[in-house]
Amino acid sequence: MKLDHHLFVPNKMGYVKGQKPKVDCILCAILRDDSNVIGLLVHRTPRFAVTLNLYPYNSGHLMIFPTRHVHDPRDLNKEEILELFELQNMALDILQELYEPHGFNLGYNIGKSSGQSINHLHLHIVPRYPSEIGFIDIIGGAKIIVEDPVVSQVKISKAFKERTSVEGNF
Repeated sequence: MKLDHHLFVPNKMGYVKGQKPKVDCILCAILRDDSNVIGLLVHRTPRFAVTLNLYPYNSGHLMIFPTRHVHDPRDLNKEEILELFELQNMALDILQELYEPHGFNLGYNIGKSSGQSINHLHLHIVPRYPSEIGFIDIIGGAKIIVEDPVVSQVKISKAFKERTSVEGNF
């Protein structure tokens, strides 16, 4: 068997098998800058953090989550709800500017039956494109991510810093 016909995603096997870092909560560990997790934080306020997804569906796949450990959006207070919505819109503007997607998926997975893998509320923002499903996706059952998440982190962090300093937000 020739290996040059296969794509490999090192480090994802443990995730697929359900192995997780030895931390109480991955998102809380990111906030603590815990060395047991890979943090791709791009923006933080006292109430929220914005991070790239370590296993993205597309380049620029962000997650916005409260710094307070909550499980359900109904647990957020009015100030948190407003800030979450403002951060969501800022993230959409930044992703639109940097990646020029044709659409977005936004959503929460609440409860195991929904596909939730992290028991800490987080909003996914996934840029989408009209031709993102290609030959490799269909034939190989693999997803090609066209940008290294570390490169995405640098670009998106810079954009959040520029917007928050100009607009005086957060």
